[in-house]
Amino acid sequence: MLAAVLREFGKMSIEDVPTPEPGINEVLVKVKACGICQTDYKAFLGKRDNVVFPKILGHEPAGIVADVGKGVTAFKPGDEVIVQPAGFCGFCRPCRTGIENCCKNRFTIGGDGGNDVRNGSFAEYVVQNASSILHKPKNISFEAAALTEPLAGSWKGLIKYSQMKVGEDVVVVGTGGIGMLVLMLAAAAGAGTAIAVDISDYALNNALKLGATHAINPNKCNVKEKVYEILPDGPDLVIEAAGPVEAVQMMFGLCRRATRINLFGITTHEDVKFDGGYTHFLETRMDSSFSVTPESMMNAAKIIERGLVDPTKIITHRFGLTKINEAMQAMGMTERNKIMIFPDESDI
Repeated sequence: MLAAVLREFGKMSIEDVPTPEPGINEVLVKVKACGICQTDYKAFLGKRDNVVFPKILGHEPAGIVADVGKGVTAFKPGDEVIVQPAGFCGFCRPCRTGIENCCKNRFTIGGDGGNDVRNGSFAEYVVQNASSILHKPKNISFEAAALTEPLAGSWKGLIKYSQMKVGEDVVVVGTGGIGMLVLMLAAAAGAGTAIAVDISDYALNNALKLGATHAINPNKCNVKEKVYEILPDGPDLVIEAAGPVEAVQMMFGLCRRATRINLFGITTHEDVKFDGGYTHFLETRMDSSFSVTPESMMNAAKIIERGLVDPTKIITHRFGLTKINEAMQAMGMTERNKIMIFPDESDI
């Protein structure tokens, strides 16, 4: 099969490699579309410490079942499916209590989180456990299905953990792929006000089209002053979906008494300073959200199927697999949002 193989930071090589074979309880999926995540880009740049060469990245795929291993009864060749990148054992305490993303034996295909990172989906085929495969709703496209995982992460952070309620005022710091999906989900869930904060006017303009009620560029004004001009009583919820330490500190700085915050975008090991006493007296409740669970994947797929959120609206660039290096260069552009990879260029 054709695959984009990372053998050194900053460059992938397009190679003909052996097609993986599904083992017991595994499914072989022909990849139709796969999104590029910021964590893929960090791996490409050498900013992730769990990358071992050679490696096939990519963890947001959807495709068609090509083959199944022994023991698989829920799927058959020809089924259209969505692939959850995280694999889990189903038997440890985290799995038994519904937090499969914290599985003691977890692994990830092509993605971040833990040291067991297996080959991913910037390839014509990928293998994953049957327990991490979902049937794709018939009425959604493969590229919409490929965005189930980031939408699932957004649902898990915004709705499951931070418990956003109808009418609440939300600030989203960072409007990349995840931030944009969080905004769209907040709008669909009935946010009273949804404020987008980003240093890119291009991203902010897109955010206003996709559900944000207001847009703020930190390079052009004092963010806290502007937020409190819009919301004199302050925000109910602030989601950090950007990544840099400055964004995390901004999140803390936007809090009024009882504001809830979610540490979502920062995925590398960074030290963040905040005033513990001030946070205590404000009764700031902080959540964080890592990876996805079967519950969040199923909810995200249903949200897309019902037309509540159309994740394809955040796609700004599409590339064939052989143009993967061009796609990675585009990840560094300010005028882009979600980038999608297609192993078969005729699907673009």
